[in-house]
Amino acid sequence: MVKHWLKDSSGWQHAFTSPHIESCIERIAINAKMGQVGGGESSSKMVAISYGSQVRLWGVSEDGARTNVGTFNLNVRVEYLFFIGSQLVALSPTGKIGVWHAMTQHWQIQDVVPIASFDTAGSFLLLGCKNGSIYYIDMQKFPLRMKDNDLLVTELYRDPSNDPITAISVYLTPKTSLCGNWIEIAYGTSSGTVRVIVQHPETVGHGPQLFQTFTVHQSPVTKEAILHNIRLPGVLLLVSFNTGDKGSKKQGVTLSEKFLVSVCSEYNHVRTWSVTRFRGMISTQPGSTPVASFKIVSLDEVEPYISYAAGNECGPFGEQDDEQVFVQKVVPETDQLFVRLASNGKRVCVIKAVDGTTITSFCVHECEGSSRMGSRPRRFIFTGHSNGAIQMWDLTTALDLAAKGEPATQVSGGPTAEELLKLLDQCDLSNSHCSTPCISPCPSLAAVAAARIKASNVAFLNQSQETGGTPC
Repeated sequence: MVKHWLKDSSGWQHAFTSPHIESCIERIAINAKMGQVGGGESSSKMVAISYGSQVRLWGVSEDGARTNVGTFNLNVRVEYLFFIGSQLVALSPTGKIGVWHAMTQHWQIQDVVPIASFDTAGSFLLLGCKNGSIYYIDMQKFPLRMKDNDLLVTELYRDPSNDPITAISVYLTPKTSLCGNWIEIAYGTSSGTVRVIVQHPETVGHGPQLFQTFTVHQSPVTKEAILHNIRLPGVLLLVSFNTGDKGSKKQGVTLSEKFLVSVCSEYNHVRTWSVTRFRGMISTQPGSTPVASFKIVSLDEVEPYISYAAGNECGPFGEQDDEQVFVQKVVPETDQLFVRLASNGKRVCVIKAVDGTTITSFCVHECEGSSRMGSRPRRFIFTGHSNGAIQMWDLTTALDLAAKGEPATQVSGGPTAEELLKLLDQCDLSNSHCSTPCISPCPSLAAVAAARIKASNVAFLNQSQETGGTPC
């Protein structure tokens, strides 16, 4: 699953194959628009992978030639790998940042405060840290301190309660490109608080000011922002299609043009508010209004493989000026996904593997429109399958049908009771490790469909009902 140049009718193209990698590839990052790198040969794309603490980087020319840029060591496990402009960034929550600078061909390692969340905005990397502060680095200027040649990491804001910043989202308004000093940031904390801070012209030189505070979650606002990665054993095989360079950002809190969406760790509990704007900038008249409260329930395996979360993150996905969606994978081994609107949780569609195979990973991607008259960007869902296949789904059409209220989209939210029972029939249930004593499915449903569920699951549900398990 990769971005690549293409002609409209050329379809999939084989772009690049890595040498054999002994270790399991855990993270992938791709930059499709590089140009010339460091005065050397021209590379139209850069491909980076990580495994353990190691990062390997290649340049790929338009004719498919591969250039080995180097192997770098972060000294701790790389949890996130992505590009900001031409700079490659590797992060570890322990408090280490590795940056490869395209112009200088230099690999820089920086020790910072332990990181709990991050987001990117233009050339800026913002870090939400466990000490309650938000820091930023300007990757375009790539500033280095004179005294020790370390990256210049600047504190932007500190939470009033000093709670760890567990989720962060940056929204650049139309005014940002004009005057460069109107930025909106939403963030969530470990205590469940969601705050919106604003840097506007009147506060230049004083840092962002607190704009709004929401205290509606009882659990930490935590959703990991992992980029589009696929776990492949040993060899990285890249293929290409007509895609642009727009990836989706996934956050525990997302501030968009019309909505503020936050997700907490209690069964992916989602709260949404409508955002009022005046001339593109957030406004207090009449202020943010609650819209919906729902859950994106997803049952996990007891021991998932290390990169499972990278390819099975529920979202929300989508550009900040467009409709955003959640993708709900109810059980680990399933051939279907539920696509739901991030604004209100209503169902957009259900994706079912065309060959009935298990969906092992997925991502949402927006492709740039072609050069033809009237062409517009389109969104697709890519699903990876247990048989090694990749299937592609047209999300734009599904969203258009949902907006028109087509009959097929009139089922509210996630799986119904009947759909949930069918999904759970593929699993052996065990007690949840979560602190909340909620058991799925509802024990009251066990008697209705006992004949359709595995005997082991029926026994588990009966036991849960006898012990007074809390229904969902």
